[in-house]
Amino acid sequence: MSTWVFGYGSLVWRPAFPHRRRTPGYVRGWARRFWQGSTDHRGVPGAPGRVVTLVPDADAICWGMAYEVAPEEREAVLARLDHREKGGYDRHLERVRLKDGGELEALVYLATPENPSFLGEAPVDAIAAQVRRSVGPSGPNVEYVLELARALREMGAPDPHVEAIAAALERPNEVPR
Repeated sequence: MSTWVFGYGSLVWRPAFPHRRRTPGYVRGWARRFWQGSTDHRGVPGAPGRVVTLVPDADAICWGMAYEVAPEEREAVLARLDHREKGGYDRHLERVRLKDGGELEALVYLATPENPSFLGEAPVDAIAAQVRRSVGPSGPNVEYVLELARALREMGAPDPHVEAIAAALERPNEVPR
């Protein structure tokens, strides 16, 4: 039996694991937010970047990409994902509704406020400023935001929070007074 993985951040545009197929889908009751710190991919200890997690919101729908993983690849893929998401994310099982009308259960990595890298809510401009100055082993934090925004737009599912951060990053860097 196949395993499905639902990605809503970098997995949307850069899964970097073998999969049989991928299909757009969404989860209900979750909102994507740049509230998780990244000291291992898009920032470093002492200067974390900001990456997305899902936060409960009864009225929200979060679009992403569902990936089917073959049974023979399952253990290797999950080991790779567990390592990739080690900075505060845990596996959860969620119902994913597919763009074609189907439904499936998929593993989703969530970072909750209880993890030590959770940064929480901040104004859009503050998030953008932190993203602008953050770079980690996986590259500039700006790339993460802009690639996610691009991928969601191409999917036909732009996210208002991601779009707001991307727009703030595309404005000239203002010097605070």
